[in-house]
Amino acid sequence: MSLSSRLSNGWTIAMSSLDLLKKNKQLIVLPILSGVSMTLILGSFVLVLFLSGGTDLLEQSFDRYGQAPAIACLFLFYLVNYFIVIFFNMALIHCTKRYLEGGEVSIQEGIQFSVSRLGAIFSWAAVAATVGTVLKVLQDNLGSIGKIVVGLLGMAWSILTFFVVPVIAYENVGPFQAIARSKEIVHQKWGEGLGAGFSFGLVYLLGIVCILAIFAIGFFIHPVVGVILAVLAFLLFSAIISAARTIFVSAIYHNVTGDIQSHIDQQLVDSLFVSKR
Repeated sequence: MSLSSRLSNGWTIAMSSLDLLKKNKQLIVLPILSGVSMTLILGSFVLVLFLSGGTDLLEQSFDRYGQAPAIACLFLFYLVNYFIVIFFNMALIHCTKRYLEGGEVSIQEGIQFSVSRLGAIFSWAAVAATVGTVLKVLQDNLGSIGKIVVGLLGMAWSILTFFVVPVIAYENVGPFQAIARSKEIVHQKWGEGLGAGFSFGLVYLLGIVCILAIFAIGFFIHPVVGVILAVLAFLLFSAIISAARTIFVSAIYHNVTGDIQSHIDQQLVDSLFVSKR
């Protein structure tokens, strides 16, 4: 299959992911819950830190141990973030699978599925947090060339692990086996993934234009109104794109594994999946 055909496939699947989200609007609740949970947990941590005088303890630790406490805090920050994001992404992936199987989409069922995979989620969050911490430390301590190299490494890591979440959800493997499996799927479907990334990028740019327009309209009413409307629009738009991307990952994964039940409406499958020829 030519590169142009693969890019076209990626565009089609990405747009179909947005269409699936449109038909199941309740799925947008999951990325919203992810954002709210992250804000509450990290906000609570910062609040407790300040109220308990933990900032003074941190300063003393920095003076005594150098960068080590900062690196430890950075790792914990990444760990909490990754755990929350992976938890709700896995729930969304499971809901997408249920829809493709012709079943009823249930947010509660998706969350229950993620709860049943807490061990796998934590293991992968720990690996991702470790890599994220190492890359951040290198980026902060290297020169301009080093930062570019680290940026490229981060991009390669993101591509390599693109399908890890559905793999750890359904294939009962550890994080390192999941990376190898994700690499295999990326190798098979890299063109579609590239096309989808381009597609979501265009949608993102259009969304930014719309957000700026909303801000301008609100600004004429009152500057504060403009800021509030723009922030709300940005949060909603981010949730939509996040959900659509996760649906895309689920769609490609199940296309590769071929584990969708035969009673699915074939027209629905064709609208979401483009088989590799």
